[in-house]
Amino acid sequence: MNGTLEDREAIRDVITAYAHAIDRRRWGIMDHLFHDDAQFQFGTIIGDWRGFVEQARAVIDPCLITQHQLGQVLFGFESDSVCHTETYMTAMHTIPPGYPLADVFPDKGKVYSAVIAGRYVDRFEKRAGANGQEWRMAQRTGLYDWREFRDVEGVDLSGMPEGSCGYHDERDPSTPAAAKWLG
Repeated sequence: MNGTLEDREAIRDVITAYAHAIDRRRWGIMDHLFHDDAQFQFGTIIGDWRGFVEQARAVIDPCLITQHQLGQVLFGFESDSVCHTETYMTAMHTIPPGYPLADVFPDKGKVYSAVIAGRYVDRFEKRAGANGQEWRMAQRTGLYDWREFRDVEGVDLSGMPEGSCGYHDERDPSTPAAAKWLG
């Protein structure tokens, strides 16, 4: 079973919206990506998806900036309503001095970059929702393939002109593109 192009694109939209939600700190988008009973595991974060979001905010919000790059997606349709995926990702995190979670990213006393490369291995299910049948994650497992810490220069963009950098609020130019997910 290969799934339809529409099914593949609906699933890819969820995968992409997840990265957008984290990088733009639009945590409310997560409500549209997971089924209510979905489970999540990434490293030491294990449990239901709502617990994951709380823990992810504690990890991500203190970062100066994050950017998740998504790569190839492998689709394994089990049926018309179940699809397993594997998505390659590279996640960049700019860590400030005094970062509060040393077990996640050590406090090096200076700004540095933490790069994580890995994969999201997901189980998607198409179920009845507010907008009819919709694909959402029922299980997400995040896997590390490698990570590294890099010394960086020039990451402070505070001197850049207004409108030339991304924002973590409605000023970000991506807001119209994310409107479907923002409710």
